[in-house]
Amino acid sequence: MIKIYIVRHSEALGNKMKTFQGSVDCDITELGKKQLSFLTERFRDIHIDKVFSSPLKRAFKTALAAVGEKDIEVTVEPLFTEINGGEIEGKSFDEIFSLYPHLEDAWDNHPEDFSAPKGESMRSLYSRMVKGLKKIAENPENEGKSLLICSHGAAIRCLICYILYGSIENLSKTPWSVNTAVSLITYNNSSFTAQVLNDASHLPDEFKSQKSRLLVAEKKE
Repeated sequence: MIKIYIVRHSEALGNKMKTFQGSVDCDITELGKKQLSFLTERFRDIHIDKVFSSPLKRAFKTALAAVGEKDIEVTVEPLFTEINGGEIEGKSFDEIFSLYPHLEDAWDNHPEDFSAPKGESMRSLYSRMVKGLKKIAENPENEGKSLLICSHGAAIRCLICYILYGSIENLSKTPWSVNTAVSLITYNNSSFTAQVLNDASHLPDEFKSQKSRLLVAEKKE
């Protein structure tokens, strides 16, 4: 069996400003730095063998915090980077949905069909994230080990959707992760099982990020 922890990065500038970060290499905020100290404490006594991170600094810094004082090198894995938003990157959600009303409908109601102009489609992100997950889970060298993946909001949502439902068509039912939230899945006999999902209990309330439109979008009944 393999244990795989999945961690979302701490608060970054795009989260604070409520912009679409995507592949923009935003740094973390002062609040994000404080969140990382609690994440380090959470993983202090948890055994980890290998750590994989998106190349974006907000994820890489979070991965380093999870490692703490452990003698583990963080492996950069481009497959775990965030969705590329193309023309909407760096824009506020209000501006995006004013310019592209069809994207608001997709984002809120059928996120599996979300695809920004000149950007990456959500379906492509889903396939890429699943490919990355299987790449490390099916590696014989990782059998019996504890792994950690540090990634991003939309990217992790796709992974959790795959683990829970096995199909991107259920993405609207899949919860978002808050900043530094931890999920734990196991891989055994070619099957992934969710053990813990989106747990941010290590963060005191005053150190939790403000919810943005990204996190509160829900399927309309």
